[in-house]
Amino acid sequence: MAGLAVSLDTLEVRHPAATAQAPAALRPLSLAIRAGEQVAVIGPSGAGKTTLLHAIACALKPSSGRLLLDGQDPWSLPVRSLQRLRGRLFLAPQVPPLPPRQRTVTALLAARLPTLSFWASLRSLVLPVGAEDAHAALARFDLEDKLWTRVDRLSGGERQRVGLARALLAPAGLWLVDEPLSALDPTRSRLVVETLTGEARARGTTLLATLHQVDVAIASFPRIIGLRNGELAFDLPSAEVTRDHLLRLYAQFEHELAAAPPVPLDLALPVARPTTVVVCR
Repeated sequence: MAGLAVSLDTLEVRHPAATAQAPAALRPLSLAIRAGEQVAVIGPSGAGKTTLLHAIACALKPSSGRLLLDGQDPWSLPVRSLQRLRGRLFLAPQVPPLPPRQRTVTALLAARLPTLSFWASLRSLVLPVGAEDAHAALARFDLEDKLWTRVDRLSGGERQRVGLARALLAPAGLWLVDEPLSALDPTRSRLVVETLTGEARARGTTLLATLHQVDVAIASFPRIIGLRNGELAFDLPSAEVTRDHLLRLYAQFEHELAAAPPVPLDLALPVARPTTVVVCR
């Protein structure tokens, strides 16, 4: 499926549960992503990265501004047209919503539900159709032996990779991937990033991923968007992102924005909290 283009015009998003006095999770934000482009979004915790993905996935309605997907305003469409458009989007949350007692093959094939009729969807719960495709998708993430395993018997890292493998089966032109490496060791992290970027490139799929691993983002994505406090800090080709950009992006106090000393790139990564590495099976 062809990639989708994304355009945000002074988009502002407030969470439904937020108080009227709370600042918007996304302040007026404008940017454009071409069809088939691969973009990484970085920034400190609470910067609005996940909110951005949910807004583009049409899961959060903007409070002001405009979102266009392939030139269409999703919130101006009739309900059925909006549902069809959502079927062309794939959102991979950091913690995938996989039913614990479901077999992995069934959880994977659920990615094809937008293309199935009601009765075909019910039949698939009993007799999965397309198990070979599911097996091939799992193999790309080093999980081919987990096809018939129940989800509640998978480790956290395995569940995360199953959630990402669903992208390879989804009829989507836009992949929105939230922190795909949070439960993975370095080896599996490289595998996941190479698989997602390689498959998206081969299919012409637009890929937008949020990452805390700044070095991975810069090495693997041609374009980097930096978010801070719900606002655009920078939007640059990865080769043009400097240590000064990163210091300003991750500065924890306002006075640091003007007083941060130069440091090597590897020391300019976010250090507000110590990194915990979880090694998965």
